Amino acid sequence: MDAITFEHVDVVFGNRAGQKAALDLIDQGADRSKVLEETGAVVGVRDATLCIDEGEICVLMGLSGSGKSSLLRCVNGLNTVSRGKVLIADSGGTVDVASCDAATLRRLRTDRIAMVFQQFALMPWRTIRENVGLGLELRGLSRTERDRLVDEKLALVRLDQWADKHPHELSGGMQQRVGLARALATDADILLMDEPFSALDPLIREHLQEELLDLQRSLKKTIVFVSHDLDEALKIGTHIAIMEGGRIVQYGRPEEIVTQPANDYVRAFVGKVNPLNVLCAVSLMRPARDGEDIDRERAVGLDTPMRELVALARDRGGTFPVLDGSGTVLGMIGEHEIYDGLLRRRSGDAL
Repeated sequence: MDAITFEHVDVVFGNRAGQKAALDLIDQGADRSKVLEETGAVVGVRDATLCIDEGEICVLMGLSGSGKSSLLRCVNGLNTVSRGKVLIADSGGTVDVASCDAATLRRLRTDRIAMVFQQFALMPWRTIRENVGLGLELRGLSRTERDRLVDEKLALVRLDQWADKHPHELSGGMQQRVGLARALATDADILLMDEPFSALDPLIREHLQEELLDLQRSLKKTIVFVSHDLDEALKIGTHIAIMEGGRIVQYGRPEEIVTQPANDYVRAFVGKVNPLNVLCAVSLMRPARDGEDIDRERAVGLDTPMRELVALARDRGGTFPVLDGSGTVLGMIGEHEIYDGLLRRRSGDAL
């Protein structure tokens, strides 16, 4: 089931007259620079259509100014949609954030959608416990209930022993975990994360990526995550939407983005990606040949990571059947297929 659906979303920043003129130019095929020159309005998002399933991590990525944060902020109404719909699954139906009334938007922000910011956005005069409980306080929960939920979420992000400290007493990575705990405390089904790890050192960022994935395995939230780092996107994303000039130019699973780039812009993004970190058996296998010996004791699954396949080829040599969940042989992988994957080639053609 779709948790979030963008339908032909345009976001234009400017006064009302400028927005209308900008939308007219967009319909005529004008690019961002022409719209800006003729109307003074800035096109943030252009004709974005995207469906995000419940329980997945969708990463919006692209260069600075590509529109990824502008699109993210449409989900909770921080950016006004100039045209189109942003549909949120709610109580068995959907709510269009782009056209709902103020009371409905407040309810969605309080109960359904939470946000984790890049710069932590913690209040320095409040303790960690008080920062995490802010949304619950605004919701009107009792102190006892607030404390119970806050303690639960702080334990979840391993900060329960820091509850009575203040933000300045925590490291940057710990402060970001406070921001995550604050979002989780509201028990919102949808988490918006706007480059939450980009201000952190590489090792801390990698550690928090792992922590987020661990949490997601148990919590199964719907997460929209903005990043300009492709390695990060490939690591955490169930699906990735690559944006350029306000448009979504490609949307797919990480392997699809790497192996089947839609254009030169995407191809430039994925050109330096280490295939060992992305590819798995389903994208490396070739069809089984007539009469080929198939040893099921050597079989691997569709999702077997390339790193594991490399180790198997090194230790055992030969070819490995690739089986689906029902035990059907879908293909074969040997050293040749692994080498092609390392060289980012398939059937002799560059990916």
